[in-house]
Amino acid sequence: MSRTATTRARATTRTTASTSTTTGTSTNTTAGTSTTAADAAAGRATVPVFWLALLATPVAAGANAPVLILPDMARSLGVATSTAAWLVASFAWAMAVGTPLLAGLLRRRGLRPALRLSGALLLLGTLLVAASPWLPLTLLGRAAQAAGGAGLVAAAMSLAGSARRMGVISAGFGMLGAAGPLLGVQLAQAVSWRLSLSVSVVAVLAIPVVSRYATRPAPAQGRFDGRGAALLTVLATALVLLPHSPAAALGSAVVAAVALALHVRRRPDGFVPLALLRKPVFLGSALLALVLSGSYFTLLFAVPRLLSDRAGWDRGAAGAGQLVALLTGSALSWLLAAASTRMSRTAVRTVLTGIGALAVATAAFAGWGPLLLTATLGAVFAATGSNAVLSMHAASAAPEAQRPTAIGLFALCYQLGGAFGPAVATALVLGA
Repeated sequence: MSRTATTRARATTRTTASTSTTTGTSTNTTAGTSTTAADAAAGRATVPVFWLALLATPVAAGANAPVLILPDMARSLGVATSTAAWLVASFAWAMAVGTPLLAGLLRRRGLRPALRLSGALLLLGTLLVAASPWLPLTLLGRAAQAAGGAGLVAAAMSLAGSARRMGVISAGFGMLGAAGPLLGVQLAQAVSWRLSLSVSVVAVLAIPVVSRYATRPAPAQGRFDGRGAALLTVLATALVLLPHSPAAALGSAVVAAVALALHVRRRPDGFVPLALLRKPVFLGSALLALVLSGSYFTLLFAVPRLLSDRAGWDRGAAGAGQLVALLTGSALSWLLAAASTRMSRTAVRTVLTGIGALAVATAAFAGWGPLLLTATLGAVFAATGSNAVLSMHAASAAPEAQRPTAIGLFALCYQLGGAFGPAVATALVLGA
């Protein structure tokens, strides 16, 4: 009897161990399945990527449409071309400021309210741009367009759910941004410059479809941190204005940064979460995206001049060559986004940093036209790839409820690179 009992006990032990191992495997599988199910419930894994791209990418074409038609716009509004250039600056400012603000609305109120407000701002801004005979009202319209577009971009990025899908959005963003100046010229010649500035309104077609995937958001914790949002807005505004009014903007930025830092310490779970700022993954991703975005926009404005000065290309050849380089680099960035799922974070950052640095070095010393275009291709590849892959890294550093906030703050850094780039190009090349 004793031997039988011992045998049964050993069999039971083996069975229990086997069951325990199986259960452990099942737990891991369930965890992965639960994550996928949560993503699907949140809409990130279920919204067709075509609609996410349509939601986000038209704003890129609208942002770059004025580049080649500023003199026409200035004549129509009765102002100098340098004054009309504020239509570009106001758009960049509203994109930078609007992204974290609309991402905050997305976090607290959910997808549908964020999409409705963003769509309303985009429509209102487009109406003002189409009908306003005065520059101040047109500036207001451009700012409203950009803020609405920023909300749609933040929503699309939050719903992407993977680097591969985010790569489609970023590649489309880069390609439409590259085609924006040419599209603006064609529409201005065929109809009016006002139509050129209205192309981003196409994004509203995606709002009803994307809204169907909305789920009830988790109840917001605590009151809205209005002071944190205001301080971040002031800081972002000062940084955007830094290239235009260095002394005043720098002083304002320092004051706003100190005030925001003190506020974040007092309210660590507010509009700018302290825990997120302490994540090396988030900070590293956001800062690298800022640098790569800044270098890309610097070369975007500098390379056409370099092609003329160093290689003797005329404006038409330079524009056509740069367009091909930008489209190619944007398309290739999707390959990096697709491959990033099989690469470590260190490997991805090494590729992005290496290609971005090589692009800058090539532009600094090359005198042959194709090499200068290769520099542009590398810069847009690194910037667009960083937007696709590093945004997912940044979002992974935040808990589920704070991912829209992480996306918004990451996008703010990327947009600031876009604000600094043209000023750097002017100081180094265009002003020479």
